[in-house]
Amino acid sequence: MTLKVIPIKSDRMFAGFEIYQQLLKSVFQNQEELKEGDIIVISTKFVSFSQKRILELSKIKISEKAESISKKFQINQQIAEVVIRESDKIFGGINGFLITSSNNIMAPNAGIDKSNAKKGEIILYPENPYLIAEQIKRKIFLEKSIHVGIILVDSRLMPMRVGTVGVAISCAGIEPVLDMRAKKDLDGNPLKVTFQAIADNLASIANLKMGEGNQSKPFAIIRDSEVPMTNREIYSNEMTISPELCVYVRGLGNKHEN
Repeated sequence: MTLKVIPIKSDRMFAGFEIYQQLLKSVFQNQEELKEGDIIVISTKFVSFSQKRILELSKIKISEKAESISKKFQINQQIAEVVIRESDKIFGGINGFLITSSNNIMAPNAGIDKSNAKKGEIILYPENPYLIAEQIKRKIFLEKSIHVGIILVDSRLMPMRVGTVGVAISCAGIEPVLDMRAKKDLDGNPLKVTFQAIADNLASIANLKMGEGNQSKPFAIIRDSEVPMTNREIYSNEMTISPELCVYVRGLGNKHEN
């Protein structure tokens, strides 16, 4: 079988709508149908719009900590305040950006986004992304009697690489990570630390077809992926690690003078 990615165009939606109904409507309008084993990839920004996760910068009250961070990193005071609220941890930053962890996912400015938002507004990450993915998966099974996977995708900068790639903020219905330890490479050597990020790989594949600009394709269907499906609930600690275990965070904390 050959893996296939089907981007799904949707009407432009604004704050407050039912994401599940919009998914079904968009699939129908694109003359497609959902099938057993499909992986449905959904833009986190589209989910955030459905949840009204939008803030007006002018209405945000500024704390002393936000004022201090704003001065240090030359960042808008209101954005600094929201980053503080939305972050698990702030590692540092450069002018205009704070490097943060939000739900154990490293991102500039806690994933806050201005693109496709009205002037003076910002879009936050969706709330309860794993619950949202699980609910959509269950609704599809109850209505259509098929098992599908769900991935909520965002775009992300990679260390020392040009451009963005897709990353899975949450998923349901698929095994998110494949443990390759104890399996052998081409030379028969056992793998010791290798895990394959299935959900992230699929997110990046779909993100390529969904686009980053004005394509208005917040959904994609990945078909014939042959990834392991599951009915169990997926938890965030299966796809993330703590900063203390991250090779980048730990490595940058131990500076070496050349």
